[in-house]
Amino acid sequence: MIGREIKLGRTRHGLSQDALGRPIGFSGSKVGRIERGQAPKLTVADAILLLASVGLDLFLKTVPAGEPVRDTRHTSLLARLARLLHVTLGWALEVPLPISGDRRAWDALISGPGWRVGVEAEMHPNDRQALERKIALKQRDGGVQSVILLLARTEANRQFLRANEPELLARFPMSGRDVLADLRAGRQPRGNAIVFL
Repeated sequence: MIGREIKLGRTRHGLSQDALGRPIGFSGSKVGRIERGQAPKLTVADAILLLASVGLDLFLKTVPAGEPVRDTRHTSLLARLARLLHVTLGWALEVPLPISGDRRAWDALISGPGWRVGVEAEMHPNDRQALERKIALKQRDGGVQSVILLLARTEANRQFLRANEPELLARFPMSGRDVLADLRAGRQPRGNAIVFL
């Protein structure tokens, strides 16, 4: 698609491939390969440069694309919580919300008889409002009785909690220790909580 846009812009301005490429250090044949989609190693920087040369901007947007790629620290954080659960409790990773076509998922889901707890694991939260909004919407739509915000035990995360304590405690009023005690005993947690592991 980028190649087609470059070609359209080039021809609209009456430029040859050589004339377009020369000022930015590209050969005409390289411009031709890019226009035909035969340049698999086209960098974003080169695409921006070529598009700008024909009066176009490159616009990028993210869209949900399925299961996220988790790094080993994120996976390890979730595994630490899983090891603390009573053997009678269910544990599942990347559980989609129960809405057809909704691509959101809980990082993990803990289940007991007649109840479910959503788990959102965060390594480096930095935007409290966005985090709260995301969790509130998932809790509303996600078929769970409560939510655990699982944070890595780091000084940066402790500072994040201290800086946002009143607001976060309004959404997560239960003590993390109490919720862990409930889960170790196989009991349903009595509300939302922040758990550091």
